[in-house]
Amino acid sequence: MEKFSVTLPLTGEYLTTVRLTTGGLCALVGFDVDAAEDYKVCVTESLLILKRNGFSSASIEFSVGEALGCRVVGAEENGEMENGLEEEISHALLSALVGDVSFVKKQEKIVEIAFVG
Repeated sequence: MEKFSVTLPLTGEYLTTVRLTTGGLCALVGFDVDAAEDYKVCVTESLLILKRNGFSSASIEFSVGEALGCRVVGAEENGEMENGLEEEISHALLSALVGDVSFVKKQEKIVEIAFVG
């Protein structure tokens, strides 16, 4: 199994770059177009969850093998948390698209999200 990781600011232009990179990794493990799109949505939603939980950057680690694993960890807290319906929608999307997703919380704040596709 190979690892691929990157740390990035949680801003729009970097989220686009992550989606493109994720699509390439999905192709490496043989995902079809629909599965790759679902996986890209999960990665993007994970980053948005961390942003809403007060992080200004995040680290992403992909595990590339027979499956594609993703671990997203918040970095550089800015303290500004947003609570609302968007958070619930993101959680529901992740659960529906990858099924087995884990959330690590510290003091009611999500700091890490992991899943395998």
